[in-house]
Amino acid sequence: MEKKLAGQIAIITGASSGIGAGVSKALAAAGATVVVNHPVAATKNAAEAVLSEIKNEGGTGMTYQADVSKEEEVKKMFSETIFQFGTVDILVNNAGLQRDAPFTEMTLEQWNYVLSVNLTGQFLCAREAIREFIRRGITPEKSKAAGKIICMSSVHEVIPWAGHANYAASKGGIMLLMKSIAQEYAGHKIRINSIGPGAIKTPINRAAWETPEAEKKLLELIPYQRVGVVEDIGAAAVWLASDDADYVNGITLFVDGGMTLYPGFSTNG
Repeated sequence: MEKKLAGQIAIITGASSGIGAGVSKALAAAGATVVVNHPVAATKNAAEAVLSEIKNEGGTGMTYQADVSKEEEVKKMFSETIFQFGTVDILVNNAGLQRDAPFTEMTLEQWNYVLSVNLTGQFLCAREAIREFIRRGITPEKSKAAGKIICMSSVHEVIPWAGHANYAASKGGIMLLMKSIAQEYAGHKIRINSIGPGAIKTPINRAAWETPEAEKKLLELIPYQRVGVVEDIGAAAVWLASDDADYVNGITLFVDGGMTLYPGFSTNG
């Protein structure tokens, strides 16, 4: 792969598995030094395995434990990254989770937990990244932009999802958080965009694609007739973080095989 991100430092949150791990590997392959964030001690081994794979392919980086919903842990992650590597050039706001329930049975704890990680976590990390981007300014030999943030959203920022009100609300919130700060800091040459994955084969949704029967049912929602893989998201993240996308700011790039085309209407509804 062309080293489009050579010399740049990238923090990827929630990177010990799934999409975060895939994005970490893709950014490292494109030349970035990656910080593989994971939330708790129990995920350390998985994060180290991701970093080991990256190093075996010639990449560099470190792992860092931080719960993105906790302000002090986020601040320490950024300060340690800057201490170790000098700055931060790219943030991939990926950490996210689900706690599903019918709306009338959803507890306040379930609601608050999903919003605190999925939305507040993106606010806290983006705020620290933007502070660093403004402090440092543009480094022309690395990038035309002062910094790049990629918010991991979902097709469910636009598609309602019954039984998942907390998750869908968090992704809708990410959409307007992203657009608002992209508008606010564009003049600083800071680019902020989102990726909206559709159905991607990760541990969080294994039941939806693991058996042939489940995958066949899932494909009814995907006009392109294949379930996505983490490499699809990694390639999109590399492009958005690179100068190839220098005039792209404030958009959600849906990587979903056409799920947002509402395939139920393909035969006239």
